[in-house]
Amino acid sequence: MAIYNLGSINADLFYHVPHLPQAGETLAASSFTRGLGGKGANMSVAAARAGAHAVHIGAVGHDGHWAQERLMEFGVDTRHIAALPETPIGQAIIMVDQAGENSIVLLRGANHAIPQTTLAGALAEASPGDTLLMQNETLNQCKAAKMARDLDLYIAYAAAPFEAAAVTEVLPFLDFLILNEVEATQLEEATGQTPEQLGVPDVIITLGGKGARWLHKGKRQDFPAHVVTPVDTTGAGDTFTGYVLAARDRGLPMPQAIALAMRAAALMVTRQGTADVIPDLKEVTEARF
Repeated sequence: MAIYNLGSINADLFYHVPHLPQAGETLAASSFTRGLGGKGANMSVAAARAGAHAVHIGAVGHDGHWAQERLMEFGVDTRHIAALPETPIGQAIIMVDQAGENSIVLLRGANHAIPQTTLAGALAEASPGDTLLMQNETLNQCKAAKMARDLDLYIAYAAAPFEAAAVTEVLPFLDFLILNEVEATQLEEATGQTPEQLGVPDVIITLGGKGARWLHKGKRQDFPAHVVTPVDTTGAGDTFTGYVLAARDRGLPMPQAIALAMRAAALMVTRQGTADVIPDLKEVTEARF
């Protein structure tokens, strides 16, 4: 099967700082790097590196051909990435402190200009049982979800960056929802419903260093995190999502898919960077924690 990912593509601009800056504070960065990122690109790379056929639906600007090439190098199907000559590629300015925590500023760029013809053309190739994956760094998620429902696809949504209205709009179409602990609280405050009451068959709440929780048909199962020393937490959640959905697409039961994704995320936080350092399936299965 295939995972069709309507997702962002960013140039990740990393600045390594002694601590995250306060309001009005100027800091000297110790180093700078540029890499491939965006929640969508990260998830596509993770799914591809986990063994899935990942088809990315997105857009880059006049300065983004390199990003499309990098996705291809990681095994992502890039035929449905539009090149927009008058729009810059999306950008993320990422400040990372010595403990591996980060602070991020986003420029949407081409991610908010993905042509609807690009979306329609990609989903026209999908087959029943394929997966549609979405995040909240692009537009037209609800339109895509409606199209996917008509095509009998498995619809997955990562509720980040969190906007209550955006999540609420797609909830009726979802088979799978993943969000972190803070986002789960925000969604409950916005809807008046606990994650168990949302009506989504599979809900995963990531809990950072505490692991993850899977909610399915009234049942709850917790998965402990592997103990590692974090270097950079950027992209760990995206890696987890891509691995879970790729494993499910390969036929693994959800508990096994989550366990594999926990290993991938643990390995990811020991690395500096985003899409460029997402581990492949061999690295994940052979890792020792």
